[in-house]
Amino acid sequence: MTPDREGLGRTALVTGASAGIGMELARVFARHGFNLVITSRRAERLVALAEELKEKYGVGVRVMPADLARAETPDNVVAALERDGVVIDVLVNNAGYGVPGHYRDTGWEVQRDFLQVLVTAPCELTQRLLPGMTKRGYGRILNVASVAGLMPGSASHTLYGGAKAMLIKFSQSLHSEQKGTGVHVTALCPGFTYSEFHDVTGMRAQMERMPKLMWLSAERVAEAGYEAVMKNRPISIPGAQYKLITALVRLLPLSAGHHLGELRSRILARGKRP
Repeated sequence: MTPDREGLGRTALVTGASAGIGMELARVFARHGFNLVITSRRAERLVALAEELKEKYGVGVRVMPADLARAETPDNVVAALERDGVVIDVLVNNAGYGVPGHYRDTGWEVQRDFLQVLVTAPCELTQRLLPGMTKRGYGRILNVASVAGLMPGSASHTLYGGAKAMLIKFSQSLHSEQKGTGVHVTALCPGFTYSEFHDVTGMRAQMERMPKLMWLSAERVAEAGYEAVMKNRPISIPGAQYKLITALVRLLPLSAGHHLGELRSRILARGKRP
């Protein structure tokens, strides 16, 4: 397949590219002609994806296995790219996961690593790559957040909503700061998406009981994210159902929103439909 010309000569760095939304985002950018740098902890999956993208789209793909839970990783990744003369034009901060259970029942090291991956690493990668993008007059930063960042907090996965809310606010602020520079910044906020996320968190059984209309495909989410960041929209919420839900939540008083969060927690805990 011949790619379009949007990404020819440009390179996108995609974190968490070994599965789910990250993998589909890598495919979307490759289809549009971008060369890729793909990272995750699972090297064998990255290698397989790289071979697929090279063969199908004729783009260059660099595999960089990396664990973003390690504080030194963002600096090491950027330093390696700079050393090899690789210029990053697009940053997709996608790597993430959830920590199920109550906050009181988890160790601090688990929560610390979670914050490193979902908050600190995206901020550091952005800060290290943004000046070059700004200087060159071209850049695309796509932060994969979640509708959870727009919803009331609920029990379990205690820091998840807060981390995603931070990414959303961070993206909105950067979007305002970068106006007129040629650098686009977007927060992608999907709802429930078919991926390995719920297997990793041990929530697959509960999630499978959710109504089918609440689910999105990773391909659909990736397409929405690509379109939004190319058009420089500060936030993208894929799916009419989630646009409606988040709009309604914004109209609720804080007390009602809190009760909604508690109801969501009970539904997920019991694995029943509302």
